[in-house]
Parts: sequence; C-alpha cells; structure tokens
Amino acid sequence: MAKWRDVFAVLLLALLSACAGLPPQTARIETHAIEPSDSTRLGAAFTPQERLHPDQTAFHLLPDGVNALLSRIVLAEAADRTLDLQYYIWHDDLTGRHLAHAVLRAADRGVRVRVLLDDLGTGGDDQVLLAFASHPNIQIRLFNPVASRRFKTLGTALEFKRVNRRMHNKSIIADNEAAIVGGRNIGDEYFNASNDVSFGDLDVLTYGAVVRNISAAFDEFWNSDAAYPIENLTGHPADPDALADYRTRLAAFIESQRDTPYVTQARQRYEETLKLRDIDVSWGKATLLHDDPAKITRSPDDPTGHLLSQFKTLSIQPQKEMLIISPYFVPGKAGVAWLRKETGRGVRVTILTNSLAATDVSAVHAGYKRYRKALLDAGVHLYELKPVASEESREKKKSLFGSSKASLHAKTYVFDKSSIFIGSMNLDPRSISLNTEIGVYCESPALAAQVANGLEPKLDEIAWRVEEQSDADGKTRIVWIDTTATGTQTQFDEPGVSGFKRVGIWFLGLLPIESQL
Repeated sequence: MAKWRDVFAVLLLALLSACAGLPPQTARIETHAIEPSDSTRLGAAFTPQERLHPDQTAFHLLPDGVNALLSRIVLAEAADRTLDLQYYIWHDDLTGRHLAHAVLRAADRGVRVRVLLDDLGTGGDDQVLLAFASHPNIQIRLFNPVASRRFKTLGTALEFKRVNRRMHNKSIIADNEAAIVGGRNIGDEYFNASNDVSFGDLDVLTYGAVVRNISAAFDEFWNSDAAYPIENLTGHPADPDALADYRTRLAAFIESQRDTPYVTQARQRYEETLKLRDIDVSWGKATLLHDDPAKITRSPDDPTGHLLSQFKTLSIQPQKEMLIISPYFVPGKAGVAWLRKETGRGVRVTILTNSLAATDVSAVHAGYKRYRKALLDAGVHLYELKPVASEESREKKKSLFGSSKASLHAKTYVFDKSSIFIGSMNLDPRSISLNTEIGVYCESPALAAQVANGLEPKLDEIAWRVEEQSDADGKTRIVWIDTTATGTQTQFDEPGVSGFKRVGIWFLGLLPIESQL
C-alpha cells in the first residue's frame, strides 16, 4: 500500500509541476538591432554595391545543402558586432554543433549573439542552452515555452491549447548587413549530412535594403511577450563550469569528425564560400512578409497580422504561369477555388509537393489527398516528389531537389518567372492560421527564372506526374505517371508505399484534424 502511495505522490508532484505557470517577464531586458556600419567587414564588402542599388536588395540562392550550411558559418565568422539567429529546429548533431561552434567563436570575439528558438520544435536540453547562454555575449530565449521544464511532455499535453501555436521562422542576420532566410532549420537532414533523409530545400542570402526589415522582424519576436530567457525558465543560472565543460565536449566532437567525408567536402568548399563580395547576385525590390508574434494569442480565424494577409495586399496577378513548391500542401476549399480562378484566367499552375513515399508527415498527406481530384479538375498540373532521385541527381548532389533519400522541404512560389517568394510558409492550415512564418518576396526575374528553369525541365524525372484517366466505362481515376530513361509507366495506386500504409492514410483522412495540419 505504501508503495502505491509513493507512486501516486510522484504522479501528483509531476502533475502540479506541469501545471505551474510561466515566470514573470519583469526582469527581462529589451534589446534591438544595431545600425549597420561600413566599418565592419560585411559593411565594407557590401556598402559600395548597395550605394549603386539604392532601396534594392541583392539575392543569392542557396539550393545546395553544404553551401547553405557554410554560408551560415561564414556569416557567423564574418560578424563583427551582432549575430541574431531565429529557428524552429536546431538539432544537436554534426551540422548543429558546427554552427554552434561558429556562434561561440563569434561571441568570443566580442560579438553580441541573440538566439531565439521555438521551445517545442527545438526540444533542446535546458542544461546545454544554459551553458551556452552563460557566455557573457550570448543570450538565448525560447518562444512560447512549456512552463514545466522537468515534466515537459506532460506539461505539453496539459497546456496544449497554448503551446500548439509555434514559431516556424528561420533566419540568421549578421551585423544588420547580411541575412539568410528560407526553409531550412538547423540539422543534418537540411544540409545533406544525414544518411536517413535529405530535405530538398531553398534559402536566399540577402544584403541591402531588406536586411533592416529582417532585423526589425527579429526584434519584434525577441522582445515579444512570448520570448522567455532560458535562465528565467529554469529558475537558476548555469553551473560555473558548465560553459567550459561544453566547450571541451564540443571541441572533442568537432575534432572527431574532422576527417569524415562530409566535413572534408565542406572544408574544401569553405575558402570559396568565404569570398562573399564575389558571389553572383541578382538585384531587385524585396518585400519582407512575416506574421506578427502575437498571432499565437489570437483566434486562428483572425487574419490580423498574418503573413498571408500581407501577401494578398501585394495583389500579385500572374499572367502566364505560377509554380508552387510546398512540401506540406493542404489547400482547403478556398485554396482550390483560388487556383481554379487562376487557371480559368489562362494561368498555367504547376504544383510540386511530397508524395506519400517521400513525405515525413503522413497526416499532412492525408489532408492533401482529399483535395487531389479537385486540383486536377481545376486544371492544375500536379507533381509528387519521388523519394529517390535520378542517378544523375545523386551524382551531382547539386540539383534543387535531388538526393539519394529525398523529401521536399522548400516553400517557394514563382510568378511568371519574374518574382518569387522564398520562406518558411507552407500552404497548409498550420502555417496559415496557427504558427508564425517569415519569407521574402523578391521582384527579380533573374532569381525567379533561376528556380523555375532549374526545376521545371526535371519535374518528370524527379516526381510522379498525377493525372486523371478514364476507363472503358467512362469512370475516372487518379493515376501516377512514372517517367524514366526507358519510358513511362502508369501506376494506379500511390507509388512507393505498401498497402498497409495506404490504409493508414485512408484512416487518417477520416479524422477531423485538418485545422491542425
């Protein structure tokens, strides 16, 4: 009997701890971006070009995972005054630790570092975050955190209504001079370093006018009521030796990986990546779009401060074609109606999303699946990414969306090959109504054409083309056209997956969970 009383006491303690409220924000200090200066290395590199292009922004695409990681590390190494990082996910793996090492080196040089992470997305170890934040030049805040740090899983369940609203933003800004915005989180799967899966993704490196807006957006989130310093959440600072111990472990790990194939390849490319002033860029007008951080406190039906509402004010009216790249694509009835309206105007609409075999979130595919026929009936050209790219793509490792175990993760929309949106927003209910997102709308024909012309000729190679076909009785059914070097083959069931998985997706499609996808 006493044993069961002890068990009950532990469970009760866990429950009470999970119900504990968030700490007050009274002692938190508000900080802001520092004005850019041509006295910094980045300022000296970019200011002369910016003066030749007033009120414009320079764009450089980062389709390759290794280069995308190196570009972030180079920004960290080049920063002289400030470094701001905002991410939904930051894994404690090979690439995550290398970027952490670069950030720590920046702080050691006297750079002010601010790191804002989504609490649930990152799922970081509080003790590691505390150790990192104990550096006098590093601050770490967690967005919309779970109140209970000891019983986080239980706390998440008990606080589900609040913590279901997440910060999905992804950006890094150095000296308020250069920034990277796009679809990538920080982790091996985003930078071609994972043996399990490689996400086809896209970021854009920018400098010029829009960077000040990206910094302002970061400040808005950093100083929002939902951003909590890690020390306030844990209720205590790090142990005095925590940072030294972390440095030792980090240095040992990096040294142990020094001669691995991935690090060797990255090291060979690093010197070339360092030449930031020599990179090829396209200039154009840029508009930063981002959700208000207070979005997470409002009803999902309230469009106030929504990125999508800002997008609509741009009044983009493609005349010929529109390319939509969204790994998690659940358009809803309103989205299908919008696309039908565009095709009705004569616009060719092409959509690339994940197939069931390629997706990493099956529930989202179940939500997308119910709109597939309506999309085809609306005249949309629909493609679903294959989980294994072509031999040529595997050899080159530089195609926009090719990998040995591929899954789509880029969120990119191209209009008439004249303008393009690159960011973190999927076309699904979660991105539109629940989470916060960020992205850059670039009015640059060169940039838009680079993405569209690089991808569209390869669509039949890297993806299954989804169509409707009629049988002898006149009944229509959805089929998948597989194009290979030897010809085409028609498949009548979702390709690349077992019958058991198809049944599972059918069952998920019965659940009333679309608003959460």
